[in-house]
Amino acid sequence: MKVLITGFEPFGGETMNPAWEAVRRLSDRIGGAEIIKREIPTVFEEAQRILEREVSVLHPDLLISVGQAGGRSCVTVERLAVNLMDARIPDNAGAQPADEPVQPGGENAYFSSLPVKAMAEHVREHGLPCDISCSAGTFVCNCVMYRGLYLCAHQYPKMRAGFIHVPYLPQQTAQKPQGTASMSLADITESLCLAVEAAVRSGV
Repeated sequence: MKVLITGFEPFGGETMNPAWEAVRRLSDRIGGAEIIKREIPTVFEEAQRILEREVSVLHPDLLISVGQAGGRSCVTVERLAVNLMDARIPDNAGAQPADEPVQPGGENAYFSSLPVKAMAEHVREHGLPCDISCSAGTFVCNCVMYRGLYLCAHQYPKMRAGFIHVPYLPQQTAQKPQGTASMSLADITESLCLAVEAAVRSGV
C-alpha cells in the first residue's frame, strides 16, 4: 500500500507549520505501507495543482493531507469538506477568495473516505487526545481536502482521501493570548502516526 501525506508550509506570519514539521518526521513505513511525504504551499491554486500532479504521478492508495488549526487542543480528524473558499486572511500568494467554489458545479460537500472514527479511537487508545471535527474551515486546508475527495470521485475511484488538523506548537503561542492551546511536536507526530496506522489497517 502507498500513502501520500502532505503538510503545509507556514502561513499567516508564522515561521513554522506543525503540519509539515510532523509529517516530515514520520517514518517512511507505517503499518507496512510506504509513506510518501510532500510539503505543499498554503496557496489555493498552487496547492491544488501540486496535489493533482502528485496523485497522477504516484497513484497512492491513500491521500492524507495535514494542516494547522490554531486554537485546537489536540489532533482532529476531519469528517467533511465543503465546496467553498472564503478566506479570512490572504493565502501566501496574496489571494483572498470570498464565497467562491473550490470546483464550480461540483458537489456541495464530500465526506472523508478515511475511517475517521477508527483513526481517532486508535490515537486515544495509546493515551493521546484526539477528536473528530465536522469543519475543515474555508481556507486552503478545506480546499485541499475537497480537491482530494473530488479526485477520488472523478478520477481515482480506488483512492481514499481525507484530512487531519493539528494544533499549534508551544513555541507558536508565546505571542498569543494566554491559555492558547498547543501540543508538543512529539505528541503531534505520534498522534499523526497512529491515525495513519489506523487508516492503513482499514485498507489491508
